[in-house]
Amino acid sequence: MDGYGQFCPVARASEVFAERWTPLIVRELMSDRHHFNEILKGLHGASPTLLGERLRRLEKAGIVETRPNLGGRGSTYYLTPSGTQLAAVVRALGAWGQQWLELRREHCDPDVLMWAVFTHLAPESLPARRQVVRFEFREPRRTYWLVLRRPDPDLCYNDPGLGDDVLVRGDLETLVRVYLGQLELSAARAAGLGRRPARRDHLVVEVVPTQRFRRPRTSGQVRPGRAEVRACRLACTDSE
Repeated sequence: MDGYGQFCPVARASEVFAERWTPLIVRELMSDRHHFNEILKGLHGASPTLLGERLRRLEKAGIVETRPNLGGRGSTYYLTPSGTQLAAVVRALGAWGQQWLELRREHCDPDVLMWAVFTHLAPESLPARRQVVRFEFREPRRTYWLVLRRPDPDLCYNDPGLGDDVLVRGDLETLVRVYLGQLELSAARAAGLGRRPARRDHLVVEVVPTQRFRRPRTSGQVRPGRAEVRACRLACTDSE
């Protein structure tokens, strides 16, 4: 028999909510990801088959409703009133995890971090003129390019060939803590700007303007931008 076999509301609700990937699917729907591929990208590890099966279960439980995709083929997915109430549980779970659970290096995935940064860009903070921020992580060794432009930023996993305005080079756990709001970017830079980590757990972040620019010169000197990585926000602005 599946489930707990108990009439307790906590037991019955857990049969739906406590299944692996289900809270993360609700998280993505809360974040206005309504297309199948958008949800799948945000999960980082679930297969399309598994996601489809979970969405069908959530629809059967009355948590998700399927709507026609007005922009093309396939369907879109939205929370029902029941699902919206469950979203409050997901928010509370996130607040509890942020306050009480320790962040360890094994929790830090550069793909997850960069997708989170990209999807939480503040549109009003994006520059009208394109700026490219290159992120380099040492362990694991990964490189990403964040193309900042209003209104359509992009996250690239291969060099887009646009030149780099800013280079962010640092320890992955450091940047995760900056993103989560556990560490101020200014403090991280003061601790490690221009230095290599003395040991693996030494938190270091370097933000180094590069010398490669492909934008046209409008005066005698081109000024680099600066990157600001914050919890749920990364904006790039011109140098003062």
